Amino acid sequence: MEDTLRICHRFIDTFGEDFQNLFFYGSVGVGKTFLSNCIAKELLDSYHSVIYLTAIELFKCFENSDFNKGEDVEYQDVSYFIDCDLLIIDDLGTESYNSYTISKLFYVINERILRRKSVIISTNLSMPQLENTYSELIFSRLISA
Repeated sequence: MEDTLRICHRFIDTFGEDFQNLFFYGSVGVGKTFLSNCIAKELLDSYHSVIYLTAIELFKCFENSDFNKGEDVEYQDVSYFIDCDLLIIDDLGTESYNSYTISKLFYVINERILRRKSVIISTNLSMPQLENTYSELIFSRLISA
């Protein structure tokens, strides 16, 4: 746990100077969401833009934007997901995954890597489950970025 806290503190302390992402995985109740919230608060307090969504909310926003559903959703302009300083995707793997959600996940992760914009992702999936669910291409970006 000390290593995890040290990594989180380094992420906050060097945010904006050093491009890095965080990937939290593990069983339910180990503190992944709590750590993500703590990091978000620290960065918001230092005037960084942070968007925090569950995977289900993220893909719902993409769906509303792409299919012009016009539902009352906070983020209809999905460019915010690419442009914000930090995007946090919580509970990846809880959404209904299909070719659409997989392509949108690739898009947002890849664009943020290209722009050197940080992402925090949390999931309850194991590494093999993650790779089998989201393809080797997305898996490699998630763990190497």
